[in-house]
Amino acid sequence: MSGASVLFIGGSGVISAACVREAVEQGFDVTVLNRGTTGGRPIPEGVTRLQADVSDRAALAEVLGDRTWDVVINWIAFTPDQVQADVETFAGRTRQYVFISSASAYQTPATHLPITESTPLKNPYWQYSRDKIACEELLMQAYREQDFPVTIIRPSHTYDETKLPLTGGWTAVARMRAGKPIIITGDGSSLWTLTNSRDFAVGFTGLLDRAEAIGEAFTITSDEAPTWNQIAEEIAAAAGVDDLEIVHVPADAINAVDPEWGAALLGDKANSSVFDNSKVRSLVPWYRPRIPYRQGVREVIAWFEAHPEAQVVDERLDALMDELAERWAV
Repeated sequence: MSGASVLFIGGSGVISAACVREAVEQGFDVTVLNRGTTGGRPIPEGVTRLQADVSDRAALAEVLGDRTWDVVINWIAFTPDQVQADVETFAGRTRQYVFISSASAYQTPATHLPITESTPLKNPYWQYSRDKIACEELLMQAYREQDFPVTIIRPSHTYDETKLPLTGGWTAVARMRAGKPIIITGDGSSLWTLTNSRDFAVGFTGLLDRAEAIGEAFTITSDEAPTWNQIAEEIAAAAGVDDLEIVHVPADAINAVDPEWGAALLGDKANSSVFDNSKVRSLVPWYRPRIPYRQGVREVIAWFEAHPEAQVVDERLDALMDELAERWAV
């Protein structure tokens, strides 16, 4: 049992909620700070709850008071100004500050696989990733110059029972069930790593309150990297679809008609992503992901079946997929 005190800024998201649950199970003294205005995922019993909008630094300072924590984790920092504010707020008040970066910060496309923590950080396609890189650089400078105790975590595609990896989420499942083609970028053979949030949480909590993790960056993913065609087939099987039709469309063509969708493809999903988890296992040797996507996607479909209100079809995206399918069908 750890007993170390941990502050989660955020804590009800896809990844963070699983990490809160795992931290509680591991015996950490957990506090969750969020706005308290969204439904989110339930917070376990025994967790201390603080309510504030972290963008309102005065309100945040009032809520935090003079408290200190062994570990502070910010799940909702995306830009350098947000991270700089955290450095100013938590310097001298925590023994470990954990920044949630992104595996999309790695060189895109990678020149070699598997991707490791020594792979350069460079993503010219996606602003989200460039912002994460800038955050990391600021934090490492604070570590070198101020001894700010940062640990950087780089998740790749991590899901829980509410999330589908195909663009449009449930829209893609609805198309499958309606006998309409779905859109997969490229030829569908690129490899994509999918990690269940419950698995991720085991590796993540193993790095908390660890002196060896200070000043270091860690990738945490599963070791399973199916192709996008295989991912679509697993979703179809879980959804009870026997005759799946896929239309392959180049990422550049998608980007030309929908730059937001295109940026997420060119800057992330269109590129093969396979990771080496040796570094996290060097500190957390018990980290062994146990939930294959074939099992995980069944949980996802079951969740959507139990929550019909979440079965939302994006009509704009659905129409765009129709157009792309008609143009690129062989």
